[in-house]
Amino acid sequence: MTDALSLTEAMIAMHETEGVGWKTIDRIVRGGGVEGAQNRREADWREFGLYPKQAAKLVERLRPEAVDIARRKRARAGMSAVTALEPDYPRLLLEIADPPWVLYYIGRLELANRLAVAVVGTRMATAYGRRVAEDIAAACARSGLTVVSGLAKGIDAAAHSGALPHPAGTVAVLATPADTPYPYENRALYRDIARRGLILSETPQGTPLHPGQFPLRNRIIAGLTIGTVVVEAAQRSGAMITADLALKMNREVFVVPGPITSPRSQGPLSLLRTGAKPVMEVEDILKEFPYLFPNEAGHRAAELAVQAQARELASGERKLYDLLAERPRTVDELAEEGALEVGELHAALLSLQIKRIVEQRPGAVYAVIGVL
Repeated sequence: MTDALSLTEAMIAMHETEGVGWKTIDRIVRGGGVEGAQNRREADWREFGLYPKQAAKLVERLRPEAVDIARRKRARAGMSAVTALEPDYPRLLLEIADPPWVLYYIGRLELANRLAVAVVGTRMATAYGRRVAEDIAAACARSGLTVVSGLAKGIDAAAHSGALPHPAGTVAVLATPADTPYPYENRALYRDIARRGLILSETPQGTPLHPGQFPLRNRIIAGLTIGTVVVEAAQRSGAMITADLALKMNREVFVVPGPITSPRSQGPLSLLRTGAKPVMEVEDILKEFPYLFPNEAGHRAAELAVQAQARELASGERKLYDLLAERPRTVDELAEEGALEVGELHAALLSLQIKRIVEQRPGAVYAVIGVL
């Protein structure tokens, strides 16, 4: 098993260990505990703040036999996984407060790194709502915007159907595991998206469906996209949760106007009071994103953003950044130059990768992303 694979499998094992949640994994990552995780004993994990029962379960899940069983199970389902420590992980998700540590997927993972918009709404959609969702999604996908939704009945299904035949395609984010279509009546659409688009979920295989998984799914939908379009939604609904999350993430929110007398219009129309923008055609969305068309100014703005982020690094991260800005280096070279203690070194490298400031290249060589 290579170092890169062991990091990936260690992260998956943590994510799949009962009782080990997002904050615990975050503490492990920040403390440099992912590197060499499979060699740690229960007492070692308790030093990272894990309770005895958590530590015992994590040690068991990190056993080579358990790692191999899980890998084979994913392969049988035609499912792959990507972690927040890898370059293929969706970049926009890393900008949210609690990005999933692991994403399971079937299909074209590259779609998760394209510019995308979410199209969401009620399961009890009207014929008008379904038609508008399908038309807007199709126009977005023709224009180069991948369409993200949740595979639910009604608006979600219409959005996926509209976008799927077009070049930018569609991403379905599930609350259930990626190999479990939900709702079951959308299984034909699920199969089409798995074959031509992307199925995505943070839920491990075999996990029973629980209502709490839907808000977690909604944060991924909002986090993957530069904007969310709400088509018909009750005031208290999953679509409104997605829109609220998008607003908190400083992403654009759009609404399709509907009759003021309809309960399905209450949610979207209320969003207009919070700064959401009305949509009647795809140009209403595209005009909000002039940077969709790259130019010299756009590239320079991106470089300046990386520079600004680099100025806010912790002292240890800053030392590594300065060294790697001179030229790419291996971990051994960084250790020999005495940049940081070994434990701090690995933790800082992981943190810089998560922040998308540094990337790992073939041969375990680390380099600053972009030209500064």
